[in-house]
Amino acid sequence: MRFPFRLARLTLWTLTAMAAAGPASAQTWPTRPVTVVVPFAAGSSTDTAARILSVGMSEVLGQQLIIENVGGAAGMTGTLRVARAAPDGYQLLFGTVDTLAIAPALQKQPSYDSIKDFTPAGMVVEQPIVLIVREDLPVKTLAEFTAYAKANQAKMQFGSAGVGSGSHFACAKLNGALGIDTVHVPYRSSGLAAQDLIGGRLDYLCALGATARPPIESGKAKAIALLTADRSPLFPQLTTSKEQGVTGVDSYFWSSFLFPKDTPSAIVQRLADASNQTLNRPATVEQLRRAGIEPVAADRRSPAFQRDFTVTEMKTWADQVKASGLPLQ
Repeated sequence: MRFPFRLARLTLWTLTAMAAAGPASAQTWPTRPVTVVVPFAAGSSTDTAARILSVGMSEVLGQQLIIENVGGAAGMTGTLRVARAAPDGYQLLFGTVDTLAIAPALQKQPSYDSIKDFTPAGMVVEQPIVLIVREDLPVKTLAEFTAYAKANQAKMQFGSAGVGSGSHFACAKLNGALGIDTVHVPYRSSGLAAQDLIGGRLDYLCALGATARPPIESGKAKAIALLTADRSPLFPQLTTSKEQGVTGVDSYFWSSFLFPKDTPSAIVQRLADASNQTLNRPATVEQLRRAGIEPVAADRRSPAFQRDFTVTEMKTWADQVKASGLPLQ
């Protein structure tokens, strides 16, 4: 008669130990390297930002953050991989406006839910979008670009990081505002598009800050305008499209860290603290800005802010995709 009692007591002890193991492991996380999935090719502006941040965050966490580039399907391949990963804190996503807000809006049946399938750990960086043109295009201002494009639009080409990417939509919005219709050439990454711009095979590119900076500074491309609401400290001499008389083309690009859904809150908070500490380091900020990347303001870095912001962004981009007339895939 005592056996059932002992079995019940043993079972209760086992369940209690199992319940305690979760929080304990979360509190000691990480005990081994953590994989950060960047859903775009190596050398892309997103990849650059992730690699800069991973160095400082590895120091804070005491374990290495290993960048793994998993490109394909406009960033959805790598994003889906993290959505399906175990919620143990050892695989996270470096998500972007492309993968979390734009790509799902372009799908009839998205393969992941940007809210339900992830646990946000905070926004980290953003990049202004800059209209750059090949070095020998005979324009210096947005007005000159507009006149030239209207006269030559049948043969002009612009590049992007892929159909539905932030750089694609930025140029699509610009074309609409200027009343021009040019050929879109999608690439696997923004870096590849920039290479063809430098080589003269493209006429212009609505480039993210990290992509725009090198060719501008080397003189291999010309910066025409910032496609943002305000001027950027990253390009202090460059005026905005609005200052040059063109409105309705404001574009932006943000990035954030996300875990799979159901990741313990202690792990999420530790990662958020590590990214925040890293972004507070002057050396990290300087390195990011040299690359054309800006840390987001401190009040926009929390997981809670990111969750609410992503909801808003998904609605905004769903409306823009609908207005663009792009067919759903």
